[in-house]
Amino acid sequence: MRLVRLAVASVNATVGATRSNVDRAVRVAKAAAADGATIVALPEQCIGGYSPEDLAQWRGFVDAQMVSLHRFAKETADLPSALVIGVTAARGAHLYNCAALVYRGKVHGLVPKEKLPTYNVFYEARVFARGAVGMVDEIDGIPFGDVVFDLDFGTIGLEVCEDVWSPDGPMRRRSYAGAEIVVNVSASPFRLGITATRREMLATRAGDNQCTVLYANLVGANDGLIFDGGGTVAQNGRLLLEAPRFREGFWAVTVDLDRTRRLRTENTTWRTDQEVFSAASPPVRHVKVDGATVGRAALTYPSPPGASFFLPSGGAPRSPRAEFCEELLDALALGIGDYFEKIGAFKTIGVALSGGRDSLLCLILARRYVDTRFASLDDAGRAAKATEMLRAFFMPTRYSSPETHAAAEAAAEELSVPFVVSSVDDAFQRELVHIEAMLQPGEKLTPMSRQNVQARIRAERMWTWSNSAAGLFLQTSNMSEKAVGYTTIGGDMEGALSVIANVPKTVVNYLLDYLLETTRSEGIRLTLKKPASAELADDMEDEKDLMPFPVLDACFALYAGEKMSEEEVRLALGAMFPTEDAKKLDAWVTKFGRLFTQSIYKWVQAPLSLHVGNLDLDRERALQLPVVQRSEWQKKG
Repeated sequence: MRLVRLAVASVNATVGATRSNVDRAVRVAKAAAADGATIVALPEQCIGGYSPEDLAQWRGFVDAQMVSLHRFAKETADLPSALVIGVTAARGAHLYNCAALVYRGKVHGLVPKEKLPTYNVFYEARVFARGAVGMVDEIDGIPFGDVVFDLDFGTIGLEVCEDVWSPDGPMRRRSYAGAEIVVNVSASPFRLGITATRREMLATRAGDNQCTVLYANLVGANDGLIFDGGGTVAQNGRLLLEAPRFREGFWAVTVDLDRTRRLRTENTTWRTDQEVFSAASPPVRHVKVDGATVGRAALTYPSPPGASFFLPSGGAPRSPRAEFCEELLDALALGIGDYFEKIGAFKTIGVALSGGRDSLLCLILARRYVDTRFASLDDAGRAAKATEMLRAFFMPTRYSSPETHAAAEAAAEELSVPFVVSSVDDAFQRELVHIEAMLQPGEKLTPMSRQNVQARIRAERMWTWSNSAAGLFLQTSNMSEKAVGYTTIGGDMEGALSVIANVPKTVVNYLLDYLLETTRSEGIRLTLKKPASAELADDMEDEKDLMPFPVLDACFALYAGEKMSEEEVRLALGAMFPTEDAKKLDAWVTKFGRLFTQSIYKWVQAPLSLHVGNLDLDRERALQLPVVQRSEWQKKG
């Protein structure tokens, strides 16, 4: 047996906080080394934080990372573990997103990322240069480029995040060059469904390359990007370790490298491919790392679950519904909490609690953040923290119903959140008088104007509260309504952080249904009892104004996600909703197309939003659509 202990570390790094990030990295590295780790993998850009975006163009920021990398090496010099950590490195005019190997106080090598994503939320090629096959150089005497490292226990290769997502990434040639362990340092953002995809992909890469993959992922949130951590170890296609998600810390597993070597010997296809590849490709440089790593005599053979090689592991699987809801709730709560804490400008968190679904979910998420942040306290202690940190404001007009008032008050009481009622009806009436005085002959107040005035007065009050109480004002509109402009500029589109702007209304309802079942909350029950309504006019209901939300969300997914034309959307909806009247579906598709295109100018002005899916309404990061456009291309002829 050739046993090694592999540790994955999830570190909550903040962009630009080079000193604090290294302090966190040192703490977790020392803890993992004390556990006997042979290798400790820390996340991508752990020193500088991810994503640095254009901050990387400040050379002082890049230089500070190298200074901090050497401090990391110095402060871990007494550790017998090999440490891999993410850092930005400069080479001439180029910047590289690198994995650095640190051991016994020295930086032994820098390996640049080769696959630079520029899709979805990523813009790495804007600031970073790519690593390349056969690239070998030095940066300040440190080996740099396409290299592998020979240590006393075996050969390891390093790579960065996206490199592992491509089947044609550097893992193949480094495995063919002798690397039995490939360490991937990542800052892979959370997306719904990513867990299973990531798990399958990593196991596949480990199987394809007959190697052991050690994958570490960033945890925490920076701006709208949420990182879920959850490192993984997979050996030759078999998953050995999945670390808990949304938590900072380290997790380790013992691996027998003789198994990897044996399977390579047995697999004639892998050996043949290796011979062909090596004969036609430039050799990968080997960097020898001298010194004995942590002693491994105390390690024991990794026993399979239940001490059986032939039976499945015990334990009932988690329901898909619970897994979906809990991970989304955890991700959004983490996004709120890290935004609140890392900016350092806020003391409280406030929600304009209308008695409707969206604002209720946002308040629940804020309370979930408090409960997670102060998990060491008992129920009473966490409730006291919620009372100290959270605020809920009910701002009714004549159109607000007693039912929504009761729902909002009940929810705030259950969540231990101070509840303030502040009517805006008088201000609404005064504002109408002033607006009418501004109109010329023939001009008059429209019903839409009357609705928007109410929303804008509420937003103005929330901002004034925010200024006075150092409050983080949470914006509460959902993705479905944002997509079709069912929002008010200067009104319910206002806030410092848009919490559920990338959560469709059908998902909002699904989460609240789940929370009602699991918590029996009276506030949720009262909120769901009444049809969704902005309550800005008499007898107002959101789905009557728009269309059924399942249809709206399907239109959005097909048009914005699948990039279908309106005609294709009509055909797809007919198959999805066979019981709906065809003329109604046709009218809804036409309405959606018109509202979506005419509302882009609105949603590009929305606050920074949390990203939780592959389809997001964010012009800067995800869906880059021109504000000024026409839909003439939809028409034939």
